[in-house]
Amino acid sequence: MARERRASPCCCCCCCDRHRHPALGLRLPGMMQNLYPSQEDLFYEEEILRNPYSLKLWWRYIKARSDAPAKKRHVLYERAVRALPGSYKLWHAYLKEKVDGVRGLSLEHPSYEVLNNTFERALVTMHKMPRLWIMYLQTLTQQKVLTRTRRTFDRALCALAVTQHDRIWEIYLKFVSQDGVPIETSLRVYRRFLKYDPTHVEDFIEFLQSSELWQEAAERLAKVLNDENFFSRKGKTRHELWLSLCQLLTTHTKEVSGLQVDAIIRGGIRRFTNEVGRLWTSLADYYIRCGLFEKARDVFEEGVASVVTVRDFSIVFDAYSQFEESILAAKMEQSSLENDDGQVVEEEEAELDPHRPTTFEEWIKKPFWLNEENDVDLRLARLENLMDRRPELVSSVRLRQNPHDVHEWHKRVKLFAGNPTKQVLTYTEAVRTVDAMKSVGKPHTLWVAFAKLYESHADVVNARVIFEKAVMVNYKAVDDLASVWCEWAEMELRHKNFKGALDLMQRATAEPSAAVKRKVAEIGEEPVQLKLHKSLKLWSFYVDLEESLGTLDSTRKIYERMFDLKIMTPQIVLNYAALLEEHKFFEDAFKVYERGVQVFKYPHVRLIWSMYLDKFVGRYGGKKLERARDLFEQALKEVPEADARPLYLQYAKLEEEHGLARHALAVYERATKAVPDNEKLGIYDIYIARATVFFGLPRTRQIYEHAIEAGLPDKDVKTMCIKYAELERSLGEIDRARAIYVHASQSADPRSDTEFWSKWNEFEVQHGNEDTFREMLRIKRSVSASYSQMHFILPEYLMQQGTGKVSMEEAVDALAGAGVSRDDGMAALERQMASSASEGMRSLGFVSAGVHSQGEPEAGLERGRANANDEEIGLEDDEEEEEGAGVDVAEKFVPDSVFGNLAKVRNEEDQNSKRDSAEAEPLGAKERFKRQKTVA
Repeated sequence: MARERRASPCCCCCCCDRHRHPALGLRLPGMMQNLYPSQEDLFYEEEILRNPYSLKLWWRYIKARSDAPAKKRHVLYERAVRALPGSYKLWHAYLKEKVDGVRGLSLEHPSYEVLNNTFERALVTMHKMPRLWIMYLQTLTQQKVLTRTRRTFDRALCALAVTQHDRIWEIYLKFVSQDGVPIETSLRVYRRFLKYDPTHVEDFIEFLQSSELWQEAAERLAKVLNDENFFSRKGKTRHELWLSLCQLLTTHTKEVSGLQVDAIIRGGIRRFTNEVGRLWTSLADYYIRCGLFEKARDVFEEGVASVVTVRDFSIVFDAYSQFEESILAAKMEQSSLENDDGQVVEEEEAELDPHRPTTFEEWIKKPFWLNEENDVDLRLARLENLMDRRPELVSSVRLRQNPHDVHEWHKRVKLFAGNPTKQVLTYTEAVRTVDAMKSVGKPHTLWVAFAKLYESHADVVNARVIFEKAVMVNYKAVDDLASVWCEWAEMELRHKNFKGALDLMQRATAEPSAAVKRKVAEIGEEPVQLKLHKSLKLWSFYVDLEESLGTLDSTRKIYERMFDLKIMTPQIVLNYAALLEEHKFFEDAFKVYERGVQVFKYPHVRLIWSMYLDKFVGRYGGKKLERARDLFEQALKEVPEADARPLYLQYAKLEEEHGLARHALAVYERATKAVPDNEKLGIYDIYIARATVFFGLPRTRQIYEHAIEAGLPDKDVKTMCIKYAELERSLGEIDRARAIYVHASQSADPRSDTEFWSKWNEFEVQHGNEDTFREMLRIKRSVSASYSQMHFILPEYLMQQGTGKVSMEEAVDALAGAGVSRDDGMAALERQMASSASEGMRSLGFVSAGVHSQGEPEAGLERGRANANDEEIGLEDDEEEEEGAGVDVAEKFVPDSVFGNLAKVRNEEDQNSKRDSAEAEPLGAKERFKRQKTVA
């Protein structure tokens, strides 16, 4: 029983031996026994007893009891840090767990005080550890204990090294930026921080602005802008900082003092010229807030008169107009309030005083306008005047951008239409400002327009003075100076001063003296005045003027002078010759043509030769034929292909009218070789037509053959063959015409050259028979097969040329290069046609070579099929229907005299055909082709 009483817990006595802990030897109260090691902790306790200063054992013990109650773990942590007070790992884990334990509790809970005491005990030995200070300071910041927190921050800064202060200052600044922290405290903290790191002055300025401390914010910002070595940590440019300062000064004018706002903003305007519009409006806004409205108006006027971009002008002008409108609205509102008090209304005053000014100029001239209290009319007139001045102000801005812009000066003059005084002043300023070497546009147009302004107001004397000054300007181009002289002469002509105009042209075209040239050579810069005597524009005007007002001799002298200066053009040569022809100096005109053709080359000489030859032939005709021929030969000697056709036709016309026909044909023949390929067909047509007229149709056969063999390009050969065949058909030479078609068929693709095959088809329908028609179809299939075979065998480079079409010669060459001969292709085609001959043929409506019974068409057809030749090429039904279905050809009697000797041969051929039909042994296709070839 005594042993049981000794083992039973006792709550009233905590110092008896019965309540001593078996492992630690401590006397424990009964309610605290669960917070200390239990039976499961004996292993860890024994190890700690053997080595109480081992961090590894304590850390293993703490990790093993991670699921124990918080109080028990805290006791374990206390024992550990008591044994190892310098262990950062134990203190950090202990404090982190205690911080997590108070999370979510009220700020007045006692646990916070316990936590703070634990931090204080930890920092006794861990005062060099910034992480523990940061945890402590963050906890104090959450507790809203301002004084204790501030002092703890100061202690941390004192305890830690300077290299670790940035970690403390980061949360220190967040702390002083919270609501409830006194402004003075925050300012002192920020000032201390700037001593540590001055580069964060922008944060301090933002804090000052958020705290509405405008005076110190402006001073700090001005100090930053004065520091040339300042670098913004937030990436702001100096221009943005200037705009911030200007906005701060103008927005909080009354709160900021001691700074020269006008000087600061004007310094920014001088320094930052890319966007001065906002700075000007900021300066004006500063004076507006100060109540100095007239000073603000002066600033606006200065701004619109000094900005150099339209964008800045728009900003300043819009602010200016809004300012005037707001002043006018405020004045009108004040006037309405005064009218309610019984004063006279504005309309009644206007009725009583009819001399009251209504425009801005009248208000300025009125001597007593400053003494009037009701100046609504003045302000309204001022606003209207501002709006009317906008185009002029915009023009000034553009001229400030480029004062050498000639077009903009002309536009500015048009703005003052109806005001000659301002126009004269504008032109005067323009000609003084514009530099001819830097100008954009033609600077001489300013002088000309200036002189015309005086001329339009009947002041010719001053206009001459302007022109006199204009011709002394050193322009970039000689043509500009020549234009001034021409305009001056035209003005004299408009005022009937013809002698003065001629004198001006003579003065302008005079060659500078040798002394002047030497003087200019010494200077090294040659003005355009020394080159004026070679101006083509000036001489052209001079010669036209002399031709109209002077004599023939004076005009000829000018033309000769132009020849000497080598400033002639083909048109001037033609004009000179026409002038001499008009006065009956034909030989002199021809000499001018001769000089022209010696000076110029093709293509410029083409017009001179054409006019020269035309005039010479028209003048002499056949009288000087040899000389004319020499001229034509000289003209054709160097003529290019593109210009050869008209000269050859003109030459041939001369021979036809005044020479020999054979000479004319010889010229045509030369022309067929000299003209380009695309014009040869037309020349051959003319050649054949003229040969027909002179020597008859038989003479043209030679021309046709020459054109087909070597004269024309491949694309025109078929056209010439068709014409040649038509000629032979008209002469009754049917076989010759058929042979021509056969010759041309080798280069006519049936898929593309449908015109040729339709012509041949019509020819065979009219003049052929069944055999010739079959032969035409056989040739057509043969050519089509050859082109189809070439389509698959041709090299790729030939198929890609143009539209993929190639000539027969190119195709044959390509097939030969590929190892395929033309004879092999034709033989294969004939074998294919022969295999289908047994299927029979359908009648095409021709008169058969054999005799068939009228009453037994079917029997005759069967007999014809039975007696068919095995070697004859059979026609497919679908092709026969396509080529000759529904075609009925009737023979017509032609006299034998037309055919001549061929009639006898034709009769023999018909007899042979009838005999062959009767014997049922028709000739094969090859033998029939040989017979036709022999007859042809």
